[in-house]
Amino acid sequence: MALNLTPGADMLFCLGQGLRSGTKQAFAASAGISTGSIIHVCIAGLGLGALLAAFPWVFDVIRWVGVAYLLYLAATALRSSAQDADSVRLTTRQAFQQGLIVNLSNPKVILFVLAFVPQFVDPSAGSVFLQFLMFGGIIATGGFIINGLVGAFASGLGQRLAGSQKFQRGIGYVTATIFTALALRLAILEKN
Repeated sequence: MALNLTPGADMLFCLGQGLRSGTKQAFAASAGISTGSIIHVCIAGLGLGALLAAFPWVFDVIRWVGVAYLLYLAATALRSSAQDADSVRLTTRQAFQQGLIVNLSNPKVILFVLAFVPQFVDPSAGSVFLQFLMFGGIIATGGFIINGLVGAFASGLGQRLAGSQKFQRGIGYVTATIFTALALRLAILEKN
């Protein structure tokens, strides 16, 4: 749970969804993020570490796709800050898809999975892949709950301030700034 309580791109994304679109969309975004985490765990369990060791450029491709997507989200947030609040609300499906893409395009998640989960895997205890899935499921479930609750809390605040055009514009600028900062951070990320 301590890992899931650490703020990061996933939590900030759910916070933004809660503020802008509401509780359902925040939990949908959190479900997309958790689905992405499970996909990362499956890939790691199937041997992505070996692929990254053999082809280091794969990490860079994933990283730059993530940078581009975060910049796209920042531009979208800026454009939406000029629109009325109802026109920028995402559907639950859109929130899920964006959460999934935000998570999958963050190579730090796969590096975390590759560094963290194997510490708990015991090859003598049975299938390594199933153990990866089990530990990944624990991480994804905790993340779903924490990120969803952060978004739900933000939704309550957003609903109280939703009528303010200044607030909506400000949220667009704050969201764009967060995504741009995350993109810059990801762009300078080194594969250690």
